[in-house]
Amino acid sequence: MKSDIVRLKIGGVVTEKEKIIPGLEGVPIAESEVSYIDGEKGILEYRGFPIQELVEKSSFEENSFLLLKGRLPTREELTEFDNELKENRELKFRFIDILKSFPDMGHPMNVLQASVAILGMYYPIDDVEDEKEVERAVGILLAKIPTIIAAWNRIRHGFEPLPPRKDLSHSANFLYMILGKEPDDKMTNIMDASLICHADHTMNASTFTARVVTSTQAKPHAVIASAIGALSGPLHGGANEHVVRMLRAIGSVENVRPYIQNMIRSGSKIMGLGHRVYKVKDPRASILQKLAELYFASHGSTPLFEVAKEVEKYAVEILKDKKIYPNVDFYSGIIYEKMGIPTDLYTPIFVMARIVGWLAHWREQLVNNRIFRPTQVYVGEHGKKYIPVDQR
Repeated sequence: MKSDIVRLKIGGVVTEKEKIIPGLEGVPIAESEVSYIDGEKGILEYRGFPIQELVEKSSFEENSFLLLKGRLPTREELTEFDNELKENRELKFRFIDILKSFPDMGHPMNVLQASVAILGMYYPIDDVEDEKEVERAVGILLAKIPTIIAAWNRIRHGFEPLPPRKDLSHSANFLYMILGKEPDDKMTNIMDASLICHADHTMNASTFTARVVTSTQAKPHAVIASAIGALSGPLHGGANEHVVRMLRAIGSVENVRPYIQNMIRSGSKIMGLGHRVYKVKDPRASILQKLAELYFASHGSTPLFEVAKEVEKYAVEILKDKKIYPNVDFYSGIIYEKMGIPTDLYTPIFVMARIVGWLAHWREQLVNNRIFRPTQVYVGEHGKKYIPVDQR
């Protein structure tokens, strides 16, 4: 039995109070200064700055400072912030031993979620209202997650992790640890841009999860671990993996139309298309598509990119009345695939970026915190009589 009405009993009379909103769509649950979206106009801003300008002019480190502290850093502040991240990149050998104990076939998102929770034991925080402890926790989580992802990728293939390098930027160091060689500037810049695009996106499922767990005054490692769990679902961060698998299954430009037609007939979701908020093309998808074109022009294209463009063209043509367009997941995986990054690391890379937004919301939630406690609509029976087990 289902109901879309909250019924309150007032003076013995059941009255209709308000409708249930599935998925809380359009229901404000917090005030925030972190990011802003206008889904009708395709606008995304971080702290008031358009995403396009940040991708073009900023770095991931500077963008992280902006989201976490609410303003752009001075040169000295940025250098200090960058140095702090570099100093926190390394993993203790006992932590690496723990990574080696995980099953080789474990999905990197499961490994990452467990690892973040374990970090909380290695670097405990006693008081979430202590600014120094908060700063320390933020630096450790932001710096160590890329190292964990890269270390696990090598460990599961039987190799020792590559130690992080302090002479490389956040993005360049991650690519080095993954690929085993120093990336060129274009690859680094595109990874940096991708991380900026993924850093925050208002009150999405994982950020809401982070806010809910924060409201209980749980420690930041528990907050981030819970958000990772939410991001792992294919309807959220896991979509970029499924986009690449779909494009591989399509195989060629010629197969696009019959493949998409069959998906629509069967009611299957076309991964990477559509968004709860955007009614136009996701601005991040446009940014990543342009970056992909620049990267492929210098490093050679991939058949997946041609297939993706045809999928977008055809899907928009037949679904335009429903306002379904590519989202950020549609092109990000194609770029990572060309870089040589394993498919199941695409969503962990999303975590690498989104942890900045989660931590910004964590800090914001703590300012005027009130534990989340929504209500429900009970639609079960009342007054049932218990029957002893031998009489059932």
